[in-house]
Amino acid sequence: MALDRQRIVEEAVALLDDDGLDGLTLRKLAKRLDVQAPTLYWHVPNKAALITAVADVILDQGFGDMAPPAPGERWQDWLTEVAIRLRRALLDHRDSARVISFAQLSRRMTAISELAMSSLVDCGVPLRDARIIVLTVERFTVGHVLEEQAPRPDADSVDMAAYASAYPTVIAAVTEYFKPGRTVDDLFEDCLATILDR
Repeated sequence: MALDRQRIVEEAVALLDDDGLDGLTLRKLAKRLDVQAPTLYWHVPNKAALITAVADVILDQGFGDMAPPAPGERWQDWLTEVAIRLRRALLDHRDSARVISFAQLSRRMTAISELAMSSLVDCGVPLRDARIIVLTVERFTVGHVLEEQAPRPDADSVDMAAYASAYPTVIAAVTEYFKPGRTVDDLFEDCLATILDR
């Protein structure tokens, strides 16, 4: 099979899923593709370009189709759905929140921002406010997934009784919030509702 940019990026996404962002190296990628590392530079000039291409693929998978709010749809509800889709797309791949954070010029992330900001402006939100709202929602979503994808501390390394004693309000709030039936999905959406004042 001929080596092209699409094949390289697809294999890079597979490598990301297998080894995480720290394991996504041009050397490992070349080995998976059975080529010499310098061959990759014909298609991706450096690791930063590769990470940006991987970010675009991850976002393309979650945002193959995207439309502005339907007539009569509240922009807050529409933007909530955009954030939910972004979170799902990121959760589909290991370390993807880190990938999106490192990707400086992701065309797909920029397209999502463009549609979100222009949609809010079309709904009467001033441009400055639209930018701040969209950035806040995007950064909250990426940060939320970053925390979800972070390695968990070893339970044996934390004295939970001492922790609970030192931080009783935090523990009480977590315990109260996550009563039976409540999930991290609920937490994400409740936080979004607070951000968007829904």
